[in-house]
Amino acid sequence: MRDEAVTVPSDAAFRAAVLERLSSDHGGRRDLCSVRRAMAAVLRGVVVPIWQSALERGAGHKRVAYLSMEFLIGRLAGDTLLSLGLRDAAKAVCLELGLTLDDVLEVEPDAALGNGGLGRLAACFLDSMATVGCPAVGYGLRYEHGLFRQGIEDDKQTETPEDWLSRGYPWELRSARSYGIGFFGTVTDGVWKPSETIWAQGYDVPVPGWQGSFAGTLRLWAAEAVQSFDLGRFNGGDHVGASETEASARALCRVLYPDDGTEAGQTLRLKQEYFLSAASLADLLADHRAAGLPMETLPDHVAIQLNDTHPAIAGPELMRVLIDEEGLEFDAALKLARGVLNYTNHTLLPEALESWPEMLLGWLLPRHLEIIRMLAGAMPGAGILGGSEVRMGNLAFAMAGRVNGVSALHTELMKETVFAGLHRQHPERIVNQTNGVTPRRWIAGCNPGLAGAVTAAIGEGWLTDLERLGELEPLQPGVVEAMAEVKRANKVQLAAWLGATQGVQVDPGAMFDVQIKRIHEYKRQHLNILETIALWQEMRDAPQAGWVPRVKIFAGKAAPGYHFAKEIIHLIGKVARMVNADPVTGDLLKVVFLPNYNVSLAERLIPAADLSEQISTAGKEASGTGNMKFAMNGALTIGTLDGANVEIRERVGAENFLLFGMTAEEVSSRRAIPDHAATAIEAEPRLARALEALRDGTFIPDWPDLFAGIADNVSGPDHFLVASDFADYWRAQREADRWFADADGWAEKAALNVARSGWFSSDRTIRGYMADIWGISPVSA
Repeated sequence: MRDEAVTVPSDAAFRAAVLERLSSDHGGRRDLCSVRRAMAAVLRGVVVPIWQSALERGAGHKRVAYLSMEFLIGRLAGDTLLSLGLRDAAKAVCLELGLTLDDVLEVEPDAALGNGGLGRLAACFLDSMATVGCPAVGYGLRYEHGLFRQGIEDDKQTETPEDWLSRGYPWELRSARSYGIGFFGTVTDGVWKPSETIWAQGYDVPVPGWQGSFAGTLRLWAAEAVQSFDLGRFNGGDHVGASETEASARALCRVLYPDDGTEAGQTLRLKQEYFLSAASLADLLADHRAAGLPMETLPDHVAIQLNDTHPAIAGPELMRVLIDEEGLEFDAALKLARGVLNYTNHTLLPEALESWPEMLLGWLLPRHLEIIRMLAGAMPGAGILGGSEVRMGNLAFAMAGRVNGVSALHTELMKETVFAGLHRQHPERIVNQTNGVTPRRWIAGCNPGLAGAVTAAIGEGWLTDLERLGELEPLQPGVVEAMAEVKRANKVQLAAWLGATQGVQVDPGAMFDVQIKRIHEYKRQHLNILETIALWQEMRDAPQAGWVPRVKIFAGKAAPGYHFAKEIIHLIGKVARMVNADPVTGDLLKVVFLPNYNVSLAERLIPAADLSEQISTAGKEASGTGNMKFAMNGALTIGTLDGANVEIRERVGAENFLLFGMTAEEVSSRRAIPDHAATAIEAEPRLARALEALRDGTFIPDWPDLFAGIADNVSGPDHFLVASDFADYWRAQREADRWFADADGWAEKAALNVARSGWFSSDRTIRGYMADIWGISPVSA
């Protein structure tokens, strides 16, 4: 479904346009930044007409409003060149200018609009919606500094602001869309009079589909003061205070997930969530009114998807508009709201299912608390209110027409745990949509060698029909060898990069064992590093025992206030220092922690990975998408039966997946056993010895008990069952060694992971949402 109205320039025209931009906009300079900006300007000139054409074609068609606090879109130049078929032309232009395309693309900042899987999923969904022809607007916030830029000093995490906007962002266009969003104030007879108003200013990032087939929009709201500068105060001598309202407004979109350990932090986070929800609803309702459509037909024209609980306040906000501004009765407003609102749940962790104190919510949004209480009264079994808290997960469920989980296991656990009561009341409401990832970025973009090998084997067209990867079977020897050669080349490239940037020399022939994700106890990076310590100790005892060499790679950010997670990073760093300098183990084992994990780093690591660590405590990971990216790039998974691991194992075959650990049901039973951790440690001497190394100063002699807190946590209470799963994890890791030692056998298993991972395309996921939740058909060509 290509947009025939849009013309992609020829290679010669692209070259001429880039050189013209360099001359007219950059004085003929040929440095990396100038070339990157010139190329981005040319690409934007191609993408914007595609986007405008798609908006025209989608007019009057039912569309999706996807509300998410995160959109981890990564760098866009490489994606756009690939999609438009201009990558080779760009390489040639760069070569002519004495540069390489890779170096030019490297200087583009990663947009600091997300943290992890939630935001990357939203970005994949935007790509897939544009590719399959689903009209959509992704609504988010334009964070000036994102989460934070992670550094490592003395092996500890440091946090500094991201500065991705400091030199401008060529992919965004300032929109004509802007709305005043109210806060605080009073309510009299159902009429809310806010005492503070902040302006929501839209910035649009066009999102083209594959080969310019269609396009969607990422609309980011920036917070601006209604009156940015008080001339009277300035002339009166208050030169700083004259800009106070501007600074206050801008604070709203400065940082993703401000620390909510204080009342001020809680207020700011709730303000962010309401600001996103209210501005987005105002925008889509403005379009509906401008089209002259009756409000009662809203469900025929828009589907709103709440990505997690962050935008759950959109439900009460839509009710407020329908009741207070449109004059609907409560029951009619609730029916209409349920006709458009849907909710994706991403977690079973109670602390991640947000709740807000009624007092805080009533102070910040007094009319919304009234409506929430009305909803709670109308639905007494919904559990919206409890303990003077507003439970946002329950609120989102109660107001949604459909609630979906993001993997088969997660969806069933939702029904049995966090939403068991609501599921009994509304058994039809919960549906499953297993996550997926876009193969355009996560194979063709980051792993062009693999993409070329696949195309050589099965022909073109698989990037928009990923289940065609199944045509790789039965595997021909040439295909397996070609994929293995691509993996070797990727590992050589990563090894060179690690040496140049991290000062760590690694053997590309070693197993590259990778765990990259947010640092959290349930994701169990501490299980991984404890097994690494135990492996190092065994290697030191018998260095000639025929060990398979390993390179253990970690990356991920810990929340600034999450002390335990930050100590895990600290421990990994100290273990790396000790292990990497050990002459006894030499090249048998290397450990690396890479700072400031983002999309671009993932694109570098995933194609070179041999082993994918997906080791969360069973029942805790909703889905995961990193597990899918690794599998479709030819890495074998070592993992528990958690999240989408279950479906990956079913698809790739149990014989090509390194399973360990307890099931979700066994986890619940084990937690009920007194002293379960002590019992497990007593039965596993390797773990006991590794824990003792955390207490005796092995890794930091000047402060021997520094990591005693981690050791004590694993020794009990060990909520995430590191001790209980350790022995089976060790067994699975040694099984991985045996598999890897058989190079031909490993290559075949890796190729089968690629061939059988086609189901995990986000195109398939989006088509499921369109059919089962949104009721949307694609825009025709």
